[in-house]
This record gives sequence, structure tokens and C-alpha cells, in this order.
Amino acid sequence: MADLEKALPNYLKILDKEEKPRFKKIDRRLLDKKIGDAYKILENCELCERKCHINRLRNELGWCKVGNKMQISSIFEHLGEEYFFVPSLTIFFISCTFSCQYCQNWTISQRIEKGQHMTEQELAQVISERKNCKNVNFVGGEPTPHLPMILKTLKFVNSSLPVMWNSNFYMSEKSMDLLRGVVDVYLSDFKYGNDRCAERLSKVKNYTEIIKRNHLLAFKNSEMVIRHLVLPNHAECCSIPVLNFIKENFRDRVVVNIMDQYHPQYITMNYPEINRRISDEEFEMVVKHAERLGLNFIT
Repeated sequence: MADLEKALPNYLKILDKEEKPRFKKIDRRLLDKKIGDAYKILENCELCERKCHINRLRNELGWCKVGNKMQISSIFEHLGEEYFFVPSLTIFFISCTFSCQYCQNWTISQRIEKGQHMTEQELAQVISERKNCKNVNFVGGEPTPHLPMILKTLKFVNSSLPVMWNSNFYMSEKSMDLLRGVVDVYLSDFKYGNDRCAERLSKVKNYTEIIKRNHLLAFKNSEMVIRHLVLPNHAECCSIPVLNFIKENFRDRVVVNIMDQYHPQYITMNYPEINRRISDEEFEMVVKHAERLGLNFIT
């Protein structure tokens, strides 16, 4: 079992009611400035590293196809997250900044679902009423395209729920700056150990440089749980390098969730090497490497 005291001491204190979450600590004038800066970015959007540079305030649509309003797939008390996070008030936003060819939530990420529009005040009311949850969990798809609206939502929240940013970590540096001091725990999805696999399977460029940078930035300012989904035939090229990076930079100061629940979804029939479940041998290889590195991990 992972040592949560080492990796999540502030989050555990919040749950023990010894302190309030960071978004409640933040000076309201500073939060107003972050909101203003975030909406300014929408005029020439570069919230993620695709940097489409379109004016979303005029409802122009870039890669993510998200305009100037929140599009939400569902909101519910999630019992399937890491055991120390549940029940988690999970808000699934429509769309994504990736196009993972095996996406488990492809109807959300690829905008097959249309979702529903909510105002920031309406969403804040939902969050404020769920006081039995251990956190508010912004996810998707991907929450990054909705960052300005999420910040504005937090302005209206009357609750002590910790804020969790559940993301593929392809945010721009500007978005990372906006998140600093707002997020209590980052829950990242660290997929690949090289750019070739990332571009082939998720259609993104410069993956390792951007994702590593953002993990280092997040670690400076908040606590972090890193998820890694083991893919078939990608243990050596992806899983091992990801775990090595975590060891070199974070040691046991983060929790690593090594996940074995991959199953073929979406359009994996076009990618023979991932069109199957992972084998026991592949998963055991990754877990044993984490043990050798002395990582603070769960499975």
C-alpha cells in the first residue's frame, strides 16, 4: 500500500479538517485576476499546447471544438477512483485535447455526446451541495479547454472540498500558471515514454517535453498522483521510461497508480499491437520495475 503521508500530507490534513483547501485560501482579488487572464487567453486560445490561436470568445472553434461555454457530460459521486479519493464529486467535461485511438471514454472525448451547458453559478451550486464528497474532481475528456469557466465556477463555490485536476497534462505554461495556487491535488495521466508512440496513438506532438515539464511544475506547487495505464506491447518503450522519470524527479513523494484495466476500445482495430488486453507478464514486468525503483505505488 502506498505511503500517503509522504505523498499527500496536505490533502490528508484537509480531510481531517485541519485546514481549508487552497482555492478558499486564495485572495479573491487574485482569483479575479486569474479569471480575467484566462478569458483573455480565449481571445487567442492557447490553453493547451496545440495553441490553435482562435478567438473562442466569438465562439470560434479550434481542435477541441469547445467554444465559450461549459459542455458537461455528467456529474456524479464517483466510487471508482483511487480509494483515498472516494467518494469523489466528478465532473466530466465534453471534448479533449488528445485523440487517443483507444480512448475508454471516446464518446465524451471525441464529442459523440453533445453534453449539456451549465452556467458557472449552476455548477458552483452543485459543488457546494455535495459536502459528503472528499473532493471536486475536474476531468473529461479533458478539463483544460474549460479552464476559464472552471476558475469562474470556483469563485461562486461555498464549500470546503479540495480541488483535483484530473488531466492528460498537455496544458500550456499559461494554463499551468493559472492553476497554481488553485489546485490541491493533480491527478495526471502519464501515458507514453516517447514522442513516437504519443503521436501515433494520441495524435499529439512533443509529448514527452510538455508532459515532463508540466509534471515538474505541478510538483512544485501541489501534491500529485500519477496514473500510468499499461498498454499491450508498450511496457519497454513507454512504461519503463515513465517510471524512470518519476524515480529521477519525484522519488517517493508522489503516488503512482499502475493500471492494468486496458481493453481495446474505440478504433484499436486499426492498431494491431494494442488490439488486445495486456498480459499478466507485461503487467508483472512493470510492477517489478516499480518495486526495484522503490516507487510509492498502488495497483
